[in-house]
Amino acid sequence: QVQLVESGGGLVQTGGSLRLSCAASGSIFSFNTMGWYRQAPGKQRELVASITSGGSTNYTDSKKGRFTISRDNAKNTVYLQMNSLKPEDTAVYYCNAVEVASDYVNSYWGKGTLVTVSS
Repeated sequence: QVQLVESGGGLVQTGGSLRLSCAASGSIFSFNTMGWYRQAPGKQRELVASITSGGSTNYTDSKKGRFTISRDNAKNTVYLQMNSLKPEDTAVYYCNAVEVASDYVNSYWGKGTLVTVSS
């Protein structure tokens, strides 16, 4: 059973920075893609950034230049560095990992970590 555990959330002022971590219970080599999603109160969960096993990254437009996703395969951990935070970045941030094989696709989620940006 794969477990993803997020950490690093908290309260920060506008313009501040946070680094989120997502630690996997096993090797992240098996995951084709890992990503960070977020869900603000009353809104749908949305993709923030993703990274493939080969290191290719993808960001939604509003996060480009402010957020950076990275992975440390030796530590089985994916990070999200968030800079220049805005109140609208307030949300629960979730880690996701997708494993694709010839006959199945598995998607795993962490329980989330809360990020609150004060104005």
